Amino acid sequence: MARIRLETPDDVTARERLLDAAFGDDRFAKTCERLREGRLPALALVAEDARGRLIGTVRLWPVEAGPGRPALMLGPLAVDAASRGDGLGGRLMRAALNRAALAGHEAVLLVGDAPYYARFGFAAELAQALEMPGPVERRRFLGLELRDGALAGARGLVIPTGEPAAPSLPAQLAPADAVESLRQAA
Repeated sequence: MARIRLETPDDVTARERLLDAAFGDDRFAKTCERLREGRLPALALVAEDARGRLIGTVRLWPVEAGPGRPALMLGPLAVDAASRGDGLGGRLMRAALNRAALAGHEAVLLVGDAPYYARFGFAAELAQALEMPGPVERRRFLGLELRDGALAGARGLVIPTGEPAAPSLPAQLAPADAVESLRQAA
């Protein structure tokens, strides 16, 4: 059985290789990537097999779900092709959501397959008044309340928050400028 643990800096190469295999180069063009680039995740988990090989990853990123409404943006979630169908994706999701709730986070957003994520409590209705900083299929933009009412009345643009991950952001684009450019792009 796979072991789920916190991601470490030693996992970066294997994680990126797994994400490349799961999503290809197109993953960098996705709107959610705009919320991740230049930022540190709030939570990053990996799964490893009995040999210590990384076979799964999930990350959650600090965002603001409209003005003054902290939340997390989940993604990407990926499982190695040879390990799919064993429930590892679900285990990673439950572990991530449990840790997020224990850390005091109140809401999680994601863009993904609604039927898959519904089993964890995600629903499009919870994100209906929110906007992403780029194109997304509305039916795939989902929310989950870790605390009842956490997304009640949430509206407006989802923007990145949290710690910048230097040197990922170009020097000419400071974090405050990145947030303002996302607000103007919407």
